[in-house]
Amino acid sequence: MLNRVHLNGLRAVETVARLGSLAGAAAELNVSVSAVSQQVKRTETQLGQALFERTPGGLVPTEFGATFTARLGAGFRELAQAVALADEANECTLVVAVAPAFASKWLLPRLSRHFARHPNVLLRIDASARVADLDRSDIDIAIRLGDGKWPGGRAELLLAQEVFPVCAPSIAARLHSIGDLAQTCAITDERAMFSWDGWFEAAGVEPVTFQKGARFTDPMLCLESAIAGHGVMLAWQLLTADALADGRLVAPFGIRAESGLGYWLVTSAAKSESRKVRDFKAWVREEIEATMAQFRALDSAA
Repeated sequence: MLNRVHLNGLRAVETVARLGSLAGAAAELNVSVSAVSQQVKRTETQLGQALFERTPGGLVPTEFGATFTARLGAGFRELAQAVALADEANECTLVVAVAPAFASKWLLPRLSRHFARHPNVLLRIDASARVADLDRSDIDIAIRLGDGKWPGGRAELLLAQEVFPVCAPSIAARLHSIGDLAQTCAITDERAMFSWDGWFEAAGVEPVTFQKGARFTDPMLCLESAIAGHGVMLAWQLLTADALADGRLVAPFGIRAESGLGYWLVTSAAKSESRKVRDFKAWVREEIEATMAQFRALDSAA
């Protein structure tokens, strides 16, 4: 039965009956009066029943029409409630796009505090190295590493990235000067967006030639290799914060160099920011400040 009746026609019939006029229905449905009239006539033809009497005062439901449109009204209310469930789910879900290294080594250990503060928000983490299209996806906010210039994105600097050597305590014990790096192996991230040259320049010394060490295409593997004592890695704050805090890693020289890059909070410039996005941004900034306070404490202790 439903296959022979168009949904748009049923919607027009229900709206006319509820509002009492073609003009009112046309305004609600955002179509012309003649379009509503045609949909009503087409639906009556498809049903084989008159739904309204045409009177000088307008359309008046027939006896059948009154019963029929009452059932239609109940049906459309159920449909509206079903759609509202989807809207509610979307409203309560925050989709965050982050690189896997950032997600694993910094964000994930801190998420319980976001859950505690915003228990009604379900976080979905899209951990991917790709740059997602914020205009054409369900991603609400991205945390990206770069220079802050992404077409169509609204970018806010979260933390300027500084780079510095890290290694296991056993290796740090043998590093009495920067020149001693020549006796160690360099752990290399082949996809890194920075190099050792900038750090040596910040330290005010000539570059050192390292012993050959392991090479990886993932910074998380570089980090684990450094913790295992395989050599020295050129790292950055958020990747190493927890390993430095608990002593698995040491930053032996206390010199950090600006990389020209940073972590940025990025949202679509074409979309307005929801409350859940604003709350997440505020929470991330608090966590970043707490992490940097750890670094300042380590600097003071050194």
